[in-house]
Amino acid sequence: MSTPHPDELEPEHTEGFKVGEKKTIDEYQQLDQNDESLRKWKESLGIGSGKTLSDPKDPRKCIILSLGLEVQGRPDIIIDLSKPGSLDDLNKHPFTIKEGATFRMKARFKVQHQILSGMKYVQVVSRMGVKNKMQEMIGSYSPNTTDKPEYEKKFESETAPSGMLGRGHYEAVSKFVDDDQQTHLQFKWSFDIKKDW
Repeated sequence: MSTPHPDELEPEHTEGFKVGEKKTIDEYQQLDQNDESLRKWKESLGIGSGKTLSDPKDPRKCIILSLGLEVQGRPDIIIDLSKPGSLDDLNKHPFTIKEGATFRMKARFKVQHQILSGMKYVQVVSRMGVKNKMQEMIGSYSPNTTDKPEYEKKFESETAPSGMLGRGHYEAVSKFVDDDQQTHLQFKWSFDIKKDW
């Protein structure tokens, strides 16, 4: 697959949405302490519970720990991204997906130092020159703590193409990007749609 044009991997923007003012975790904790709905919102983000797990030597705001492929009735395929060379392996060794199978991807990740706002997964899949873009909203998350050491996001289910025209080799470029347009991970990978596993 030729590298997609940078615009192809840009997340879609919601008309009228404006990214809010940046605040520290301490500022969020002090914000409107008597406001019940704000307190519940902060709890949903995990603000104020547990001890932080942020590594002061690691400047990354979001670390993608693993990627997975779930297919009902089959063992999950998990790519451990903490292993050196794992992204190269992902690019060189395609997943095999049975035609017509329902599957979904999932990602495990951790957040550190500050709130991660509006993370999205953007993917461009290409086959025989035809490109298809999809986007999945992952959400906003506070830095991980001892109470919540990591997050997992399961994506919407998809159905693999089927039939003679659907079978074949597909190449993809994916990225995780937030509301600040900071890319946390971008990688190439591929998969084959076959008659059987």
